Amino acid sequence: MQVDNAVIRAQALCKSYQGQRVVDNIDLMIQAGECFGLLGPNGAGKTTTLRMFLGLTLPESGSLTILGHPIPAVAREARARIGVVPQLDNLDPDFTVAENLRTYASYFGLRGAAVETRITQLLVFANLQHKTDAPIDTLSGGMKRRLTLARALINDPQILILDEPTTGLDPQARQMIWQRLRELKQQGKTLILTTHYMEEAQRLCDRLAIIDHGRIITQGSPDALIQQHIEPYVVEVYGNGVQAASLADGSLPRSARIEQVGETVFIYMSQEDPNVMAMCQRENLRFLHRRATLEDVFLKLTGRDLRE
Repeated sequence: MQVDNAVIRAQALCKSYQGQRVVDNIDLMIQAGECFGLLGPNGAGKTTTLRMFLGLTLPESGSLTILGHPIPAVAREARARIGVVPQLDNLDPDFTVAENLRTYASYFGLRGAAVETRITQLLVFANLQHKTDAPIDTLSGGMKRRLTLARALINDPQILILDEPTTGLDPQARQMIWQRLRELKQQGKTLILTTHYMEEAQRLCDRLAIIDHGRIITQGSPDALIQQHIEPYVVEVYGNGVQAASLADGSLPRSARIEQVGETVFIYMSQEDPNVMAMCQRENLRFLHRRATLEDVFLKLTGRDLRE
Protein backbone atom coordinates (compact mmCIF):
# COMPACT_ATOMS: atom_id res chain seq x y z
CA MET A 1 0.00 0.00 0.00
CA GLN A 2 1.40 3.37 -1.01
CA VAL A 3 2.22 5.68 1.87
CA ASP A 4 1.73 8.79 -0.26
CA ASN A 5 -1.90 7.75 -0.85
CA ALA A 6 -2.82 8.49 2.77
CA VAL A 7 -5.71 10.88 3.37
CA ILE A 8 -5.28 10.85 7.16
CA ARG A 9 -1.96 10.87 9.00
CA ALA A 10 -1.94 10.90 12.79
CA GLN A 11 1.29 10.73 14.75
CA ALA A 12 1.58 10.45 18.54
CA LEU A 13 -1.88 12.00 19.10
CA CYS A 14 -2.66 12.56 22.77
CA LYS A 15 -5.58 13.99 24.68
CA SER A 16 -6.35 14.12 28.41
CA TYR A 17 -9.40 15.12 30.42
CA GLN A 18 -9.05 15.99 34.10
CA GLY A 19 -5.61 14.45 34.19
CA GLN A 20 -6.69 11.17 32.60
CA ARG A 21 -5.18 10.24 29.22
CA VAL A 22 -8.05 9.20 26.94
CA VAL A 23 -6.05 9.18 23.69
CA ASP A 24 -2.52 7.98 24.24
CA ASN A 25 0.08 8.28 21.46
CA ILE A 26 -2.12 7.11 18.61
CA ASP A 27 -0.43 6.59 15.22
CA LEU A 28 -2.69 6.01 12.22
CA MET A 29 -2.33 6.22 8.46
CA ILE A 30 -5.58 5.79 6.53
CA GLN A 31 -5.35 5.31 2.77
CA ALA A 32 -7.60 6.81 0.11
CA GLY A 33 -10.44 4.52 -0.92
CA GLU A 34 -10.26 2.08 1.98
CA CYS A 35 -12.75 1.30 4.70
CA PHE A 36 -10.90 1.67 8.00
CA GLY A 37 -12.45 0.50 11.26
CA LEU A 38 -11.83 2.08 14.64
CA LEU A 39 -12.95 -0.45 17.23
CA GLY A 40 -12.86 -0.52 21.00
CA PRO A 41 -14.98 -0.89 24.16
CA ASN A 42 -16.97 2.03 25.51
CA GLY A 43 -14.60 4.70 26.78
CA ALA A 44 -11.66 3.41 24.75
CA GLY A 45 -11.02 6.78 23.05
CA LYS A 46 -12.75 6.28 19.69
CA THR A 47 -15.07 9.28 19.87
CA THR A 48 -12.32 11.62 21.04
CA THR A 49 -10.12 10.45 18.17
CA LEU A 50 -12.89 11.11 15.65
CA ARG A 51 -13.53 14.54 17.13
CA MET A 52 -9.85 15.36 16.68
CA PHE A 53 -10.12 14.24 13.04
CA LEU A 54 -12.89 16.82 12.60
CA GLY A 55 -11.05 19.59 14.46
CA LEU A 56 -13.74 19.64 17.14
CA THR A 57 -11.38 18.52 19.91
CA LEU A 58 -7.86 19.92 20.14
CA PRO A 59 -5.05 17.39 20.63
CA GLU A 60 -2.67 18.33 23.41
CA SER A 61 0.27 16.87 21.49
CA GLY A 62 1.09 15.04 18.28
CA SER A 63 0.40 15.92 14.65
CA LEU A 64 -2.60 15.34 12.41
CA THR A 65 -3.24 16.03 8.72
CA ILE A 66 -6.49 15.37 6.88
CA LEU A 67 -6.43 15.51 3.06
CA GLY A 68 -3.18 17.43 3.34
CA HIS A 69 -4.62 20.00 5.76
CA PRO A 70 -3.00 20.39 9.20
CA ILE A 71 -5.60 19.91 11.92
CA PRO A 72 -6.85 21.87 13.81
CA ALA A 73 -5.23 24.86 12.06
CA VAL A 74 -7.17 24.34 8.81
CA ALA A 75 -10.01 22.20 10.15
CA ARG A 76 -12.77 24.17 8.41
CA GLU A 77 -11.33 23.47 4.96
CA ALA A 78 -10.92 19.78 5.81
CA ARG A 79 -14.47 19.46 7.16
CA ALA A 80 -15.84 20.77 3.86
CA ARG A 81 -14.57 17.53 2.28
CA ILE A 82 -15.79 15.20 5.03
CA GLY A 83 -19.21 13.70 5.61
CA VAL A 84 -20.33 12.55 9.05
CA VAL A 85 -22.98 10.01 10.04
CA PRO A 86 -23.35 10.54 13.82
CA GLN A 87 -24.17 7.79 16.26
CA LEU A 88 -27.61 9.27 16.92
CA ASP A 89 -29.84 10.62 14.18
CA ASN A 90 -30.21 14.38 14.52
CA LEU A 91 -32.58 15.08 11.65
CA ASP A 92 -34.74 18.19 11.95
CA PRO A 93 -38.29 17.03 12.81
CA ASP A 94 -39.79 20.27 11.53
CA PHE A 95 -38.64 19.62 7.95
CA THR A 96 -39.58 17.01 5.37
CA VAL A 97 -37.08 14.52 4.00
CA ALA A 98 -36.07 16.75 1.07
CA GLU A 99 -36.03 19.88 3.23
CA ASN A 100 -33.55 18.22 5.59
CA LEU A 101 -31.18 17.63 2.70
CA ARG A 102 -31.74 21.09 1.21
CA THR A 103 -31.08 22.83 4.53
CA TYR A 104 -27.93 20.83 5.16
CA ALA A 105 -26.67 21.63 1.67
CA SER A 106 -26.99 25.34 2.43
CA TYR A 107 -24.42 24.95 5.24
CA PHE A 108 -21.88 24.22 2.51
CA GLY A 109 -23.08 27.13 0.37
CA LEU A 110 -24.81 24.76 -2.05
CA ARG A 111 -28.00 26.01 -3.66
CA GLY A 112 -29.90 26.03 -6.92
CA ALA A 113 -30.62 23.45 -9.58
CA ALA A 114 -27.46 21.46 -8.95
CA VAL A 115 -28.51 20.82 -5.36
CA GLU A 116 -31.97 19.69 -6.42
CA THR A 117 -30.38 17.21 -8.80
CA ARG A 118 -28.09 16.03 -6.03
CA ILE A 119 -31.04 15.58 -3.64
CA THR A 120 -32.88 13.49 -6.21
CA GLN A 121 -29.83 11.29 -6.72
CA LEU A 122 -29.27 10.82 -3.00
CA LEU A 123 -32.90 9.93 -2.32
CA VAL A 124 -32.67 7.22 -4.99
CA PHE A 125 -29.38 6.04 -3.46
CA ALA A 126 -31.05 5.80 -0.04
CA ASN A 127 -34.23 4.24 -1.52
CA LEU A 128 -36.24 7.17 -0.17
CA GLN A 129 -37.46 8.69 -3.42
CA HIS A 130 -41.03 7.79 -2.42
CA LYS A 131 -40.59 9.76 0.84
CA THR A 132 -39.44 13.10 -0.59
CA ASP A 133 -42.15 15.17 1.10
CA ALA A 134 -42.68 12.93 4.14
CA PRO A 135 -42.31 14.39 7.65
CA ILE A 136 -39.40 12.94 9.60
CA ASP A 137 -41.59 11.49 12.36
CA THR A 138 -43.32 9.22 9.81
CA LEU A 139 -40.07 7.44 8.90
CA SER A 140 -38.96 4.11 10.29
CA GLY A 141 -35.64 3.78 12.10
CA GLY A 142 -34.01 2.32 9.00
CA MET A 143 -35.33 5.15 6.82
CA LYS A 144 -33.98 7.76 9.22
CA ARG A 145 -30.58 6.06 9.18
CA ARG A 146 -30.50 6.00 5.38
CA LEU A 147 -31.53 9.65 5.27
CA THR A 148 -28.74 10.54 7.69
CA LEU A 149 -26.31 8.75 5.37
CA ALA A 150 -27.69 10.62 2.37
CA ARG A 151 -27.35 13.91 4.23
CA ALA A 152 -23.70 13.16 4.97
CA LEU A 153 -23.12 12.81 1.21
CA ILE A 154 -24.74 16.09 0.15
CA ASN A 155 -21.37 17.83 -0.27
CA ASP A 156 -19.89 14.84 -2.17
CA PRO A 157 -17.20 14.29 0.52
CA GLN A 158 -13.94 12.44 -0.03
CA ILE A 159 -14.01 11.00 3.49
CA LEU A 160 -17.08 9.62 5.23
CA ILE A 161 -16.98 9.11 9.02
CA LEU A 162 -19.62 6.64 10.24
CA ASP A 163 -20.17 6.39 14.00
CA GLU A 164 -22.04 3.13 14.66
CA PRO A 165 -24.14 3.49 11.48
CA THR A 166 -26.37 0.42 11.96
CA THR A 167 -26.99 0.39 15.72
CA GLY A 168 -30.59 -0.54 16.45
CA LEU A 169 -31.47 -1.55 12.90
CA ASP A 170 -33.15 -4.80 11.92
CA PRO A 171 -31.20 -7.26 9.73
CA GLN A 172 -32.82 -6.09 6.49
CA ALA A 173 -31.99 -2.43 7.14
CA ARG A 174 -28.47 -3.32 8.24
CA GLN A 175 -27.86 -5.31 5.06
CA MET A 176 -29.04 -2.38 2.94
CA ILE A 177 -26.70 0.04 4.73
CA TRP A 178 -23.82 -2.39 4.14
CA GLN A 179 -24.67 -2.53 0.45
CA ARG A 180 -24.70 1.26 0.17
CA LEU A 181 -21.37 1.55 1.98
CA ARG A 182 -19.81 -0.92 -0.43
CA GLU A 183 -21.11 1.19 -3.32
CA LEU A 184 -19.50 4.30 -1.83
CA LYS A 185 -16.21 2.46 -1.46
CA GLN A 186 -16.41 1.39 -5.11
CA GLN A 187 -16.79 5.09 -5.97
CA GLY A 188 -13.42 5.71 -4.30
CA LYS A 189 -14.61 7.28 -1.08
CA THR A 190 -12.66 6.67 2.12
CA LEU A 191 -14.80 5.27 4.94
CA ILE A 192 -13.93 5.47 8.63
CA LEU A 193 -16.20 3.18 10.63
CA THR A 194 -16.80 2.74 14.34
CA THR A 195 -19.07 -0.12 15.34
CA HIS A 196 -19.75 -2.54 18.15
CA TYR A 197 -20.87 -5.15 15.60
CA MET A 198 -17.73 -7.19 14.94
CA GLU A 199 -19.42 -8.96 12.01
CA GLU A 200 -19.98 -5.56 10.44
CA ALA A 201 -16.32 -4.62 10.80
CA GLN A 202 -15.17 -7.99 9.50
CA ARG A 203 -17.40 -7.68 6.42
CA LEU A 204 -16.72 -4.06 5.53
CA CYS A 205 -13.24 -3.07 6.70
CA ASP A 206 -10.08 -3.41 4.65
CA ARG A 207 -8.09 -2.61 7.78
CA LEU A 208 -8.93 -1.71 11.34
CA ALA A 209 -7.39 -0.69 14.64
CA ILE A 210 -8.52 -1.92 18.06
CA ILE A 211 -8.20 0.76 20.74
CA ASP A 212 -8.36 0.22 24.48
CA HIS A 213 -7.59 2.70 27.27
CA GLY A 214 -6.63 5.26 24.64
CA ARG A 215 -3.96 3.11 22.98
CA ILE A 216 -3.95 1.13 19.75
CA ILE A 217 -3.32 -2.45 20.80
CA THR A 218 -3.34 -3.93 17.29
CA GLN A 219 -4.14 -3.02 13.71
CA GLY A 220 -4.31 -4.76 10.36
CA SER A 221 -6.82 -6.48 8.08
CA PRO A 222 -9.57 -8.52 9.79
CA ASP A 223 -8.21 -11.78 8.39
CA ALA A 224 -4.65 -10.93 9.45
CA LEU A 225 -5.75 -10.09 12.99
CA ILE A 226 -7.68 -13.35 13.29
CA GLN A 227 -4.65 -15.33 12.11
CA GLN A 228 -2.32 -13.38 14.41
CA HIS A 229 -4.28 -13.35 17.66
CA ILE A 230 -6.67 -16.29 17.90
CA GLU A 231 -6.88 -20.03 17.33
CA PRO A 232 -8.72 -20.75 14.08
CA TYR A 233 -11.32 -23.22 15.43
CA VAL A 234 -13.87 -22.57 18.16
CA VAL A 235 -16.41 -24.83 19.83
CA GLU A 236 -19.05 -23.22 22.04
CA VAL A 237 -20.57 -25.63 24.52
CA TYR A 238 -23.64 -24.72 26.53
CA GLY A 239 -26.28 -26.48 28.53
CA ASN A 240 -27.57 -27.01 32.04
CA GLY A 241 -24.73 -26.85 34.53
CA VAL A 242 -21.93 -26.98 31.98
CA GLN A 243 -18.57 -26.29 33.63
CA ALA A 244 -15.20 -25.78 32.02
CA ALA A 245 -13.63 -28.17 34.53
CA SER A 246 -16.03 -30.95 33.54
CA LEU A 247 -14.84 -30.73 29.94
CA ALA A 248 -11.15 -30.87 30.72
CA ASP A 249 -11.10 -34.62 31.36
CA GLY A 250 -8.25 -35.58 29.09
CA SER A 251 -10.30 -35.70 25.90
CA LEU A 252 -9.26 -32.18 24.89
CA PRO A 253 -6.05 -31.60 22.93
CA ARG A 254 -3.29 -30.14 25.08
CA SER A 255 -3.16 -27.02 22.93
CA ALA A 256 -6.86 -26.25 23.51
CA ARG A 257 -7.62 -23.05 25.38
CA ILE A 258 -10.80 -23.00 27.47
CA GLU A 259 -12.81 -19.99 28.65
CA GLN A 260 -16.07 -20.02 30.54
CA VAL A 261 -18.53 -17.14 30.33
CA GLY A 262 -21.70 -17.72 32.30
CA GLU A 263 -23.18 -21.01 31.12
CA THR A 264 -21.14 -21.12 27.91
CA VAL A 265 -17.72 -22.73 27.58
CA PHE A 266 -15.52 -21.66 24.67
CA ILE A 267 -12.92 -24.15 23.43
CA TYR A 268 -10.30 -22.57 21.16
CA MET A 269 -8.19 -24.99 19.10
CA SER A 270 -5.39 -24.72 16.58
CA GLN A 271 -6.86 -27.62 14.62
CA GLU A 272 -10.09 -29.58 14.53
CA ASP A 273 -10.18 -32.53 16.89
CA PRO A 274 -12.60 -35.48 16.67
CA ASN A 275 -12.40 -36.06 20.43
CA VAL A 276 -13.87 -32.62 21.04
CA MET A 277 -16.73 -33.32 18.67
CA ALA A 278 -17.41 -36.64 20.40
CA MET A 279 -17.30 -34.97 23.80
CA CYS A 280 -19.94 -32.47 22.72
CA GLN A 281 -22.42 -35.29 22.12
CA ARG A 282 -22.88 -35.70 25.87
CA GLU A 283 -26.44 -35.63 27.11
CA ASN A 284 -27.86 -32.19 28.01
CA LEU A 285 -25.08 -30.35 26.15
CA ARG A 286 -25.45 -28.29 23.03
CA PHE A 287 -22.60 -27.00 20.93
CA LEU A 288 -21.72 -24.72 18.05
CA HIS A 289 -18.63 -25.52 15.99
CA ARG A 290 -17.33 -22.54 13.99
CA ARG A 291 -14.31 -20.71 12.66
CA ALA A 292 -12.81 -17.94 14.76
CA THR A 293 -14.07 -14.41 14.09
CA LEU A 294 -13.04 -10.85 14.73
CA GLU A 295 -15.26 -10.87 17.82
CA ASP A 296 -13.08 -13.59 19.34
CA VAL A 297 -10.02 -11.41 18.72
CA PHE A 298 -11.72 -8.35 20.19
CA LEU A 299 -12.76 -10.15 23.37
CA LYS A 300 -9.36 -11.77 23.82
CA LEU A 301 -7.54 -8.44 23.53
CA THR A 302 -9.95 -6.18 25.44
CA GLY A 303 -11.47 -8.67 27.90
CA ARG A 304 -15.02 -9.79 28.58
CA ASP A 305 -15.76 -7.41 31.45
CA LEU A 306 -18.68 -5.04 30.89
CA ARG A 307 -17.69 -1.43 30.08
CA GLU A 308 -20.15 1.36 30.92
